[in-house]
Amino acid sequence: MSKIICSAAIRGAYKIVKQAEDKLKEAIESKGKDCKVEFPNTGYYIPIIYSMTGIAVKTLSDFEQILEIAKKLLPPIPDDKFWLPYLGHTLDAGMATLFAEEIIEGCKYVIGPNPIDGIWLGAADDVIMRERGIEFVDGTAPGFAAVVGAAPTTEIAVKIARELQEKNLYVFMSANTHGKAFAEQLDEAGVQMGWETRLVPFGKEITATIYSLGFASRAALSFGGIQPGDFRRNLLYNKNRIFAFVLALGEVDDEKYANAAGAINYGFPTIADTDIPQILPTGVCTYEHVVSNVPHDKIVEKCVEVRGLKVSVAKLDIPVPYGPAFEGERIRKEDMYVELGGPKAHAFEYVGMREINEVEDGKIEVIGHDLEAFKEGDSVSAGIYVKVAGRKMQKDFEPIFERRMHHLLGEAQGIFHMGQRDMIRHRISKEGFKAGLRLRHFGIILHARLHEEFGAIIDKVQVTIYTKEEDIQKLLKEVRSAFHERDMRVADMTDESVPLFYSCTLCQSFAPTHVCVVTPERPGLCGSVSWLDGKAGYEITPTGPNQPIEKGKVIDETFGEWEGVNTFLYQASNRQFERLSTYSMMSNPMTSCGCFECISALLPLTNGIMTVDRDFTEMTPCGMKFSTLAGMVGGGQQTPGFVGHSKFYITSKKFIRGDGGLSRLVWIPKALKEEIGPAIEKRAQELGFEGFLAKIADETIAQTEEEVLKFLQDVNHPVLSLAPMI
Repeated sequence: MSKIICSAAIRGAYKIVKQAEDKLKEAIESKGKDCKVEFPNTGYYIPIIYSMTGIAVKTLSDFEQILEIAKKLLPPIPDDKFWLPYLGHTLDAGMATLFAEEIIEGCKYVIGPNPIDGIWLGAADDVIMRERGIEFVDGTAPGFAAVVGAAPTTEIAVKIARELQEKNLYVFMSANTHGKAFAEQLDEAGVQMGWETRLVPFGKEITATIYSLGFASRAALSFGGIQPGDFRRNLLYNKNRIFAFVLALGEVDDEKYANAAGAINYGFPTIADTDIPQILPTGVCTYEHVVSNVPHDKIVEKCVEVRGLKVSVAKLDIPVPYGPAFEGERIRKEDMYVELGGPKAHAFEYVGMREINEVEDGKIEVIGHDLEAFKEGDSVSAGIYVKVAGRKMQKDFEPIFERRMHHLLGEAQGIFHMGQRDMIRHRISKEGFKAGLRLRHFGIILHARLHEEFGAIIDKVQVTIYTKEEDIQKLLKEVRSAFHERDMRVADMTDESVPLFYSCTLCQSFAPTHVCVVTPERPGLCGSVSWLDGKAGYEITPTGPNQPIEKGKVIDETFGEWEGVNTFLYQASNRQFERLSTYSMMSNPMTSCGCFECISALLPLTNGIMTVDRDFTEMTPCGMKFSTLAGMVGGGQQTPGFVGHSKFYITSKKFIRGDGGLSRLVWIPKALKEEIGPAIEKRAQELGFEGFLAKIADETIAQTEEEVLKFLQDVNHPVLSLAPMI
């Protein structure tokens, strides 16, 4: 064990705790002890403090208690007499550092300087947390790199960032080296940053590192069902499930050592490019704790090795980097070489099933001109026609493969993919074109990746890309007819028309007791898994998260309860839940993982329910924001009176049918009302309610439950005549 590291980390902890003491004193003198403090739009109070101590920090006065805890954690600074060759004191100093840094960053939101400034994003709100958390669940994000400091040159910084992106990792950036930050280097090079590209600049100071570790703590609370204050399970969850590491670039001072000690508590090792002392024995971390003096061309590879990451990277014969991190790339008009489709051109994407002898696997054709024939700024008509064949292929799988094209093509750097079917608008960047990207590479990507993802059911893939207007006009008639036929087939499906439902247990890596039961009329609560997707998922991976569920004997048709579903639920939820009412939020509702698009909650005074989507961050009539509701409902729980679900489910005929159905809906956010309003009105008319949409309150009409009730009475909402929900 290195005495130098321990001494430096403890010294750094003392410095940061003193900084927190000074900052808190300044904030209290300026705003008073009762001043509210929070990371904006987050439901876990101050997350590391909350997850480790269970203390909900609400005001500046609450920070005084935390400061005292941090001081008590500070061990004596080691010397020749008192130094002990183990990590215990250093880990305590690291946790004191994290508590102190949350005090500092929390006070910044109160008295400044505001953590959100220019490229710096500050704390991730809960909308981002839940949107991005699913990527850690499904494996598209195997972990994150907490980059502190700066690379020796901008070129090296860009190379490291791109390599991390290609491995599908999130890159959380904080701190600086001699006044220069890694994120600033990327910004100077014109690299797009933000959650969409997985390059996330939290803050320039070392204290902003707590946003990275706070993200990890919140993941355990939100998806792992870990209770606040259960620090041991939270840290073990992160060690075993959130594969993160600290990548230290440039000089490592005492404060950075202190943060490294904090990260080691989570099982996150530090890998550095400078010649600092190492801690090689295993223990808290899976492998080494601190590894140093790693060359820049080897440092990402070493990070992956030391953390024990399992990274799967698609290797494609294309001239640009490829991976999910590039899907968030935005190509502005001034950076665009050409555009496929859009308002000035016709374009489509289509996947069609064919007989085995009708498809030549690997054949890729561009019929018409490729990109070099067009002028910069052109809008190009294009058709991407994919023929697939396989012994297990079914017509129902065609739209699933089409939807995947958005991700498969968008993950290539230099391609910005928008829309689907016959309403696509794709941009190719000047940088991508200069690197050699051409339309034939679209075919290479689709052929390779469709085989990789759907190899269990696809035997052959043939891709033809058309750019002649006359060909496109002719094919549009064919593909539009196919699209209409599909829509009619899905629209006619009901829960009664199928003998099987499908499970989705993908989120059990985060919420071990969660089981999503997907039916034709109730898609997965994340909104991205339909019954057909579940069916395809089972065909593709028979042992995967999508399993068939025999409905069995009907127990209660109105509430949607079947013997077979209950039997499956009991086993799949690790024997935690015995009954499920698919169409109720009051009696044995569906469990919720945390990835839901919406939450519905009972409003007792109104005898109805409110529904809020994750994009609405303000207070709701039930007295809780979405983030707080999500903390109650998520983690694989059954919470009567609350339920997570998709947006589509609101307009389903089975929407809480056992509790009274759509007529119970009394409040939704205005933006959501506008988005799905036509579908709500259509469904209401089928139920015999005219002008129903106008009788639903939103935040511009009512903000409290009492205000909602008064509005309902004024407009004579049908809920007023229904039997009590409770």
